[in-house]
Amino acid sequence: MKSMFMQMVVQHMRNRRYAKRSIQLYSGWIISYIRFHNTKHPAEMGDKEVELFLSHLVNIKNVAPATQASALNALAFLYRDILEKPLSLNLDFVASRRQAKLPVVLTQDEVVTLFTQLPAHLKLPISLLYGSGLRLMEAVRLRVKDIDFDYNAIRIWDGKGGKHRVVTLAAELKPGLTRQISMVENYLVADLDNPNYQGVYLPHRLRVKYQNAPNELGWHYLFPSARLSVDPENKKVRRHHIDESSIQKAIRNTANACGLKKKVTPHTLRHSFATHLLQSGADIRTVQTQLGHSDVKTTQIYTHVLQQGAQGVVSPLSRVLK
Repeated sequence: MKSMFMQMVVQHMRNRRYAKRSIQLYSGWIISYIRFHNTKHPAEMGDKEVELFLSHLVNIKNVAPATQASALNALAFLYRDILEKPLSLNLDFVASRRQAKLPVVLTQDEVVTLFTQLPAHLKLPISLLYGSGLRLMEAVRLRVKDIDFDYNAIRIWDGKGGKHRVVTLAAELKPGLTRQISMVENYLVADLDNPNYQGVYLPHRLRVKYQNAPNELGWHYLFPSARLSVDPENKKVRRHHIDESSIQKAIRNTANACGLKKKVTPHTLRHSFATHLLQSGADIRTVQTQLGHSDVKTTQIYTHVLQQGAQGVVSPLSRVLK
């Protein structure tokens, strides 16, 4: 059970329409900060304590720059929006200098091997991770209306950073998606006969604007859970999307069963999508758009992957051992 203070923090974020993931992330960092300082109330602390915590994350935990930045954002929110005592703009803490790892990328043969053994009921959402370069949560949160069969496209709304984008849809997935939508429609017919069913979850601004949308097919999740559940925010009975952990486990277990030596995660398929696009001749700006990167420098990491082993460069040892 969270403290009264943390319940208030969470409710404030809900009132401000923060995403559920953001609420979980910020809450986690704030709780970690409080525990680090032996449960001292944040109102009794300030810049100095924040600096100590952020330095601890680097000196002891060796976190990556993005992780440390996430913690800083959460604490900046806490002091600015909750306690109304904004932190200094000149905080003095040890900044993470840990180098970002090169992404793990599968060869196309490894992708084929993986896909031949994936569980049938999860093969379609996993196919979208590699076929369209989607992030895991972008795939599980897809709505029926996001699939554009006419233009071979998928529309991603409120992706990372709240950005929208349009990505490619592999034509080979159309039959499977058509069958999936029929399954969603069957679920909806049954759910609408349930007097307790309150429609699919919608963000507040859409809930107000489109009052009939929660009961319309287009707004329902493309990959729905097999069971109805109670929305913890308002106690309404809804059908949520599938649990993302099922996809994570399926990919990990299948990769192990296939004997792949690389660490394979859902994001590995997104990395592979980008790298294979570049290998096929796509320009880096196209890949940037497909992935939804704000800065092309983020996308350039995949050019480094292609340069591993310095492709095209013949080792002098090869000439000696001929």
